[in-house]
Amino acid sequence: MRRASSLYLLLLCMAAPCILAETKLLQPGDFTYLGAFRLPGGFDRPETFAYGGNAMTCNPVGDPSGGGDGFPGSLFVMGHDRLPYGELPNGNQIAEITIPAPAIAKDPTALPQATFVQEFRDAARGLFPEYDEIPRVGMAYVEVPSLGPRILLAWGQHFHEDAVKQGPTHAWIEPQLDAPRPQGAWFIGSYSHYSVNGYLFEIPREWADANTGGRCIATGRYRDGGWSGQGPSLFAFRPWAGDGQPAVPDTRLDALPLLLYQGSRDNNDVVGRSLRGYQHPDEWEDGAWLTSSSGKTAVVFAGTKGTGEKYWYGWANPSGPETPCVEVELVDQFTTCRLADGSPCPAADLTGCEGHNDYRGWWSSRFTAQILLYNPDDLARVARGESKPWESQPYAHVDLDDTLLLNPAHVEEDMLGRGVQRRYRIGAMAYDRAHDLIYVLESFADETKPVVHVWHLN
Repeated sequence: MRRASSLYLLLLCMAAPCILAETKLLQPGDFTYLGAFRLPGGFDRPETFAYGGNAMTCNPVGDPSGGGDGFPGSLFVMGHDRLPYGELPNGNQIAEITIPAPAIAKDPTALPQATFVQEFRDAARGLFPEYDEIPRVGMAYVEVPSLGPRILLAWGQHFHEDAVKQGPTHAWIEPQLDAPRPQGAWFIGSYSHYSVNGYLFEIPREWADANTGGRCIATGRYRDGGWSGQGPSLFAFRPWAGDGQPAVPDTRLDALPLLLYQGSRDNNDVVGRSLRGYQHPDEWEDGAWLTSSSGKTAVVFAGTKGTGEKYWYGWANPSGPETPCVEVELVDQFTTCRLADGSPCPAADLTGCEGHNDYRGWWSSRFTAQILLYNPDDLARVARGESKPWESQPYAHVDLDDTLLLNPAHVEEDMLGRGVQRRYRIGAMAYDRAHDLIYVLESFADETKPVVHVWHLN
């Protein structure tokens, strides 16, 4: 390092906690794909992974008897989502599964299958009863000081417009699913429900002590259309006191924003304070704070990125993915179609189409499964007030499509999309810090059930 750079770092450290050593960042080449495995169980709801997999977390010592294959941990995974109007109020049950050695195959029936450590339990029963309309959920297995392991929960739904749908969003349970002993629930400050209740993961304690005042849990959400902010959001918080005792229910926990782009309902600009390359149909489903044993690090978000030349609010056009099919009744209310650079589509694109299905929403002419990589130093500057929470951008990304099965059974294609227009490719992710392993759920890969893909960090 040159002398001028060293002097700059020394002066910076005099003003704030700092580590002089240069941060070594994980690169896309550090992700080695190991293969995938199937989830256990059948298809009878609610005790099924079908139409589920929207929250997952890793217990690195959860299956010690299975360590002979190099994968000694276990995964807690949520099953079939709750459904509104009383159709399935006990959905989102949680099960714990083993982690078999993964294999590489494009046919899900050729993959190894996990077994149950704990079968499905309605462990969140009584928590968040008002949230059942397209639930948004997250889980994180965390060691709480003086208490031991707990599973933190985040919970929300697609719409939070009504006052009754704006209750607390976070809680915890104990890992013994038939005796969960819930604590909470709590709010994440006064931040929008659209920004806080989609994922949870642990922040390394040393980093949290240096930068966030000990707030060592990260939470956030991305909500399509940019209502959460036009890119993934991230807040640091801690739901317990110094002695590990949980906060009082209904507390508004002190939260520190680390990443928060401008919301689409605040401004029509989709470029200035947004994720670079942002599109309204993006879906960022989960995240993790990676610290590999090689000393490299990154904060990552996994999801399905809109990458087409155009994106719009309406339907998939039966004539082909490159042609918008716009909801014409909303054209005068907001910008319903944009080009990839964020500029409005020409007037010729602001039309509907014949023969579309009923799945109205945000569509892009192309989607890609990705993992975004952020530099933790950028988030540290936000925490210290040296930069704004919308200024950080990914330094790299990992493309996942080549590893995915991409709906081999062709289920629910009207909802999911077809070919390059396939939406919702990625579900939840989990990180085993002790063994340098990343687990990512691919939705609708084993009929209506997900499969788990596995990467090793070099």
